[in-house]
Amino acid sequence: MLEKTMTPRAVDEGPGPLLDAALVTLRERVAAVRFVFDTPGVGDAREAQREILGQLDNYVLPRLRELDAPLLVVIAGSTGAGKSTLVNSLARASVTATGVRRPTTRAPFLACHPDDASWFERRNVLPGLTRVRDAAGREGTLAVIAAEGVPRGVGLLDTPDIDSVVGAHHKLAHELVAAADLWVFMTTAARYADAIPWNLLHAARERGVTLGVTLNRVPRDAAQEILEHLRAMLDDGGLAEAELFVVPETQVSGGMLGGKVVEPVRSWLTEIVTEEDRRAAVVRGTLRGVLDSFRTRVPSLAKQVEAQVSVAETLRERVDAAYEAALAEIDETLRNGSLLRGEVIARWQDFVTTADLHRALQAGRRPLRRRAHAPRHGAPEQDRALEVALTNALVSLIRSGAEHAAEDAVGRWRADPAGSGLLAAAPESLTHASPQLPHRAAQAVSTWRQHVVNLVRSEGTTKRSVARIPSFDPETLALLLMVGALGQSGGDAASASPSALPQRLLRGIFGAESLRTIATKTRTELRARVSGLLEEEATRFTQAIEAAGVPDESAVVQLYQATYTLEVAR
Repeated sequence: MLEKTMTPRAVDEGPGPLLDAALVTLRERVAAVRFVFDTPGVGDAREAQREILGQLDNYVLPRLRELDAPLLVVIAGSTGAGKSTLVNSLARASVTATGVRRPTTRAPFLACHPDDASWFERRNVLPGLTRVRDAAGREGTLAVIAAEGVPRGVGLLDTPDIDSVVGAHHKLAHELVAAADLWVFMTTAARYADAIPWNLLHAARERGVTLGVTLNRVPRDAAQEILEHLRAMLDDGGLAEAELFVVPETQVSGGMLGGKVVEPVRSWLTEIVTEEDRRAAVVRGTLRGVLDSFRTRVPSLAKQVEAQVSVAETLRERVDAAYEAALAEIDETLRNGSLLRGEVIARWQDFVTTADLHRALQAGRRPLRRRAHAPRHGAPEQDRALEVALTNALVSLIRSGAEHAAEDAVGRWRADPAGSGLLAAAPESLTHASPQLPHRAAQAVSTWRQHVVNLVRSEGTTKRSVARIPSFDPETLALLLMVGALGQSGGDAASASPSALPQRLLRGIFGAESLRTIATKTRTELRARVSGLLEEEATRFTQAIEAAGVPDESAVVQLYQATYTLEVAR
């Protein structure tokens, strides 16, 4: 694909805006991902995310935007391989420290021709490293050193050791290697077969990077044998095209190799930057290798995001199960009539054994529609007491159910390391119902009562065939309906139930069929409001998931879409 878009002429003209936009979008999608849970392989996923972002920031975007800019040549290798010595020798000046103390290179150094210094100093590549002009070697910096001896068109980057025992140095070395147009791998006759260097060489093969291998400190009497063995290893590793340079054992003076032992390396670099077709092939090959790798690396990242989403979904399901169980318990309490005990039944007995019920029901003979908006003066004391007792009982039931649900949900999460981690990070305890629940529950019961009043009024308006309804007070009828709805699953009541009297009374007022309809609506509305309160309580757990930054399904889709868009743009 890049072969079509990045011809030698394209090296001067640069890529189209679609490719740039696709890469920017890809970067945004990858950067937005957070791996919160310790799912299998999540460590590799975090590392892959960091590497993809590093390559986009440090190499792909800068290079695509200025294809004719100087090439970044990374000098990489194992501890003590002589990387700094090679850089000094190519620069023909002591630009970076050498010595026996390991690791010598703690922070990267870049040597370039003075004509190219401004490009590298402007953070066009490796933007995360602060530019300095001295060789202090402070971590987090990139020392840009201008030297006349460096061929024009290249920057020679001396990196920390790829096998450094210092974790930060090891990670930085691999980041720098991934940011290069061209690799010069430095090893020695004694260590060229080590496993760690070959892991890096295999990465070079997979990326299609132009590679030079410099074999340092080769004994003259064993040079042929070592060289043949190394060539065979390169061939077996699919790296037969790598340029191989041999540096014999020689004296190092002033941090540089004597004689002209590094001139073949210098000539190779000079030819690459001065021959247009060859330079374009190097850039194309490296860019193509990186962009090709995104075809598999980004979908692999998406798979790990899917695993995160799956864990979050499992945690949500456990919360849903806890609150659904609580709602089922509340439903059973409302069905079996156990709520109509204690204070509620006492206030009900007071209400039905006085003349207040009859007076409340026959609250004047004025038309219902005119009465509907009139203030309710002189409501019987027993009426108000029953309403308060019923409200308190419902609020207590809802609060108890929410408490049990919270405890259950917390227990389910604590049994899962992912859930346990979220509980520890939550800004407030989730073990109990929220402090605001009693107030919200009281409001829900109040609005439910008003809904029932509106139902009564609606029945009174539409059921004109029931001649007695207009003579009854709708608010008292609503209270009767509320009591009658608790403990009855249908419009007909068993005489033993505390709600039997309101059921008989209401059937006489509304008629059996109409009562079944309005009673069903009354119970359905109450359940909906209770369910809504529990859903609000459950959202505290959902918010804990969201606050942790757990991705959702859209993040997975966006990663796949960004990969596809990149392929189309290429």
